Amino acid sequence: MRRLLALAAAGLLLLPPMAHAQPTAPNTAPTTAPKVFRYAFPVAETGFDPAQIIDIYSRTVTPHIFEGLYQYDPLARPARIRPLTAAGMPEVSADFRTLTVRVQPGIFFADDPAFKGPDGRQIRRELTAHDYVYAFKRAADPVFKSPVWSFQEQFGFIGLAELRKRAIDEKKPFDYDREIEGIRALDRHTIQFKVAQPRPRLLQLIASSDLYGAVAREVVEFYGDKIMEHPVGTGPFMLKQWRRSSLIVLERNPGYRDVRYDGQPAADDAEGQALLARFKGRRLPMVDRVEVSIIDEQQPRWLTFLNGRVDLAERVPNEFINLAMPNGKVAPNLAQQGIEGRRTVASSTFMTLFNMDDPVVGGNAPAQVALRRAISLALDVEREIRLVRHGQAVRADSLISPHTVGFDPAFKSENSQYDLPRAKALLDLHGYVDKDGDGWRDQPDGSALVLSMATEPDQQRRALDEMFRRDMDALGLRSTFRHAKWPENLKAARNGKLMMWRVGSSSASPDGQDALAKIDSRQVGGQNLSRFKLPELDALYDRMSALPDGPERTALLERSKRIGVAYAPYKVHVHPVITDMTQPWLLGFRRPLFWQEFWQYIDIDDSRRPPH
Repeated sequence: MRRLLALAAAGLLLLPPMAHAQPTAPNTAPTTAPKVFRYAFPVAETGFDPAQIIDIYSRTVTPHIFEGLYQYDPLARPARIRPLTAAGMPEVSADFRTLTVRVQPGIFFADDPAFKGPDGRQIRRELTAHDYVYAFKRAADPVFKSPVWSFQEQFGFIGLAELRKRAIDEKKPFDYDREIEGIRALDRHTIQFKVAQPRPRLLQLIASSDLYGAVAREVVEFYGDKIMEHPVGTGPFMLKQWRRSSLIVLERNPGYRDVRYDGQPAADDAEGQALLARFKGRRLPMVDRVEVSIIDEQQPRWLTFLNGRVDLAERVPNEFINLAMPNGKVAPNLAQQGIEGRRTVASSTFMTLFNMDDPVVGGNAPAQVALRRAISLALDVEREIRLVRHGQAVRADSLISPHTVGFDPAFKSENSQYDLPRAKALLDLHGYVDKDGDGWRDQPDGSALVLSMATEPDQQRRALDEMFRRDMDALGLRSTFRHAKWPENLKAARNGKLMMWRVGSSSASPDGQDALAKIDSRQVGGQNLSRFKLPELDALYDRMSALPDGPERTALLERSKRIGVAYAPYKVHVHPVITDMTQPWLLGFRRPLFWQEFWQYIDIDDSRRPPH
């Protein structure tokens, strides 16, 4: 979830089956020094078990280890889905309720001690349709408390929710061996999905390698509660080393099949066409090792890039943007070194969530709604963009992010307006006034009103904290801060333990409805961190899920956005402008849109890397 950036397309186009991914003998070891790609995460990961993660940083690692049935073409803009381990595009029923996929035979999991033959010796393990059935069922297993279950549940796989309920009611282990109609293997290499209601965008769900890559049951049972640190998939990389919140190292999977660089960029996409011309036909992955450091402070992370210790400055810190790319161009001193920069309005949204179960800021009563709206009106987003984000953002007016279906740049709402007089009037009208003469507003019943904002101990959060305190002081509301690392705050938010928290969300598909999962009551504790509940919104969400894209669905998206603004379970702030900078020896980088994997598509030219 945060910056979360899972992370532009107006629609979804499908490509014919690709013929380049054919099984062959394992890769031979490189004859030259290994190519190493180095960069840094600004926030720590939580682990690498797809069934137990939701944060963007863990989800950046997992799709390089696990593989879904489908993937997004790395060069196509707008987004296109193409086969990954599937043998072709799926058979989709006319009513959008059944989807059948043939899995390529001859694909193997990375070698691991979990795979043993009858004689106890380690064996190669072929990917089958059953591995995808197992992966989808794991999200429903209550023992994992999967943060994606509430989202997956909305697709309505026939029999899956009942299987989960049986395990909960009977207090027995989840029955993976019980076949259900909704997700089943028709044979060793054919999987069929069946849903109770039409789901025209089901393919987008199964194209998520980060969450729904194939998982071998033997591995999960072999490693037990250590599975978060032992990911084993069919993908291009394997986890080699992990020091929590410090270092993640992946190495090339020596048994990875013969997959070649390919894509279909638009004819007028100069960058995409250049990448295709340069790399087409190259065997993937092109690098041998990936080293990811966790550097949560902005300045050290930026200096690490300037010193050539990392190859990619992903999301250049805002406070250094005028040094890095003044007026949108790479600074001359950096350009002379061959450093390149790219700017993108991200399909992401930063927001402040209100815990709707909290007795102070939660609830749908008029006074509570007025409090949240007053807080929202008192937050000066334009000042935030100018001073804290250094111009690297645009104002957000709804939960739906740019480049997704349902985003309308002409949509304007009061959610991001700054209007302090109106905010004060709202509080006065609903009885939030200073009743004891201490200079701070109290609750209508006279009890103390103290806002508690969860935050993280880094430089940007400190600046945002000071801005929040300043804005709330002007409104007459006392504010305090609860400091913790981001993974700890995420866990607390999922459990409803925070009053307020600033969080980011990135689109994981071209469909804007995914963002509205944040206000769907069935997804409380998962996508819906605010714990907002409104039957009208739930009904709209269900209707949108069953409709193909078109005017009727667009109208429902618009209505849902308005509800989100009216009840204000979130205060949306901005859509970030992302600036990425690359060293001259890093080749082929292009920011993904709605997917996380890109490591296999980049190359390193060590002849241009300075010695250290």
